[in-house]
Amino acid sequence: PPGPALVAAATGAALLVLGNRGHGTPPDAPLGTVAQYCLHHAPCPVVIVRRDQSREDGP
Repeated sequence: PPGPALVAAATGAALLVLGNRGHGTPPDAPLGTVAQYCLHHAPCPVVIVRRDQSREDGP
């Protein structure tokens, strides 16, 4: 599962940076389940980066 894997990988890290939602989360949800899990279990500070909705998808 991605949540526990990210938390384990964050051991010894100064910061864990995540996106705010994945493919399985409804667009109106504030956070995805993985981000929520990491916020509660990570051994370091967590930053959630939100996608800029005003920009077009592209390279």
